[in-house]
Amino acid sequence: MDFVKKLINKTYSVRMSISKHTGVGINILSNENNISAPRSFYDLSAVSGGREINFTDFKGKFVLLVNVASECGFTPQYKELQELQDNYLNELVVLGFPSNQFAGQEPGSDEAISDFCKVNFGVTFPIFSKDSVTGKSKQLVYTWLTEMSANGWNTKEPSWNFCKYLIDPSGNLLAFYSSSVSPLASDIISRIKK
Repeated sequence: MDFVKKLINKTYSVRMSISKHTGVGINILSNENNISAPRSFYDLSAVSGGREINFTDFKGKFVLLVNVASECGFTPQYKELQELQDNYLNELVVLGFPSNQFAGQEPGSDEAISDFCKVNFGVTFPIFSKDSVTGKSKQLVYTWLTEMSANGWNTKEPSWNFCKYLIDPSGNLLAFYSSSVSPLASDIISRIKK
């Protein structure tokens, strides 16, 4: 059973977990203090629609994480992301992480972003609360994705909206794709179909 306590200061997060094997573990995480991200992808969670989603829910599936924005030249990729999700519903889940860090192209509230995605692109995959995906104040998910000591090999942060990170069904980071790579690119599809 996990108990999560969030502090008002968004650069800090305290995650407390009770495990029947290890007792009580407390990780204090702060990007500004260079404290490491959790070692496992499945230790992560994020808020979508006011509800915390634990990434343990995605065990056994590929996961494609994408930093998204509503006013970007790559915004039409929402349609391709939804198509990818629909085509591989049993093998894959897409996760959208709105950020306003690139040219202010995601100015809306969480509710406005969610509505935009549903109305314009029929998005059914989770769209999480808007947050930072680069720099010292980036959210914990993106700290894990970009910290080699956590994910095993990658240090590359998103360089623009719609960068993609592919996680395998065991929670390992497989690949990073730039904004210009379509969600339906053959490299992404071939990895999912293996």
